[in-house]
Amino acid sequence: MTRGGQDKDTEGPERRCIVTGDVQPKSGLIRFVLGPDGQIGADIAGKLPGRGIWVTADRDIIAKAAAKGLFARAAKMAVTVPPDLVDRVEAAQARRVVDLISLTRKSGRAVAGFEKVKGWLADGKAKVLLQASDGSDRGKGKLWTPEGGRWFGCLTSAELGMAFGRDYVIHGALGSGGLTARVVEEAAKLSGLRKNDGGVSAGKDLRPA
Repeated sequence: MTRGGQDKDTEGPERRCIVTGDVQPKSGLIRFVLGPDGQIGADIAGKLPGRGIWVTADRDIIAKAAAKGLFARAAKMAVTVPPDLVDRVEAAQARRVVDLISLTRKSGRAVAGFEKVKGWLADGKAKVLLQASDGSDRGKGKLWTPEGGRWFGCLTSAELGMAFGRDYVIHGALGSGGLTARVVEEAAKLSGLRKNDGGVSAGKDLRPA
């Protein structure tokens, strides 16, 4: 059993963060790779070729890796670090979460709108509650986190809107199965990068939906 409270053999491969030195499941880290030009970049989908350099999905920790020359140390060679690296990582991670929610919606496992979400919560169909970071606290407080499920407030109303094919969305819910577990994993990373919902490093937030 690990700090996340899950059996170790169910968490998948582990990697060491070059900043904290902690070994944790890959699901709590961002993979970075060197491009042909020697510039470091985030491999959000985990599919780019090359040796991976792993950093905890936390805005401050990634910023420290950039400021302290830790990418060059890990790569054992000169590395170019974009001055806006953290912002690039955050933007790419947000797109990843939006795309996954969109795919979940298309599979029929997601709904948006206060009444629909409330209905799913009341019927026990919702496993994940999504609420816009810029939505009204009063309105958001009328809904609740699914029992045994998750809540995320790391996307804006415009971003949630893109995921659901609308101009904006304040409340959304995901059912079980399909890509929901992947959304939880990626949204936990985004929470660590934004921390606008009280998010902690993804490596410390390994609870599944």
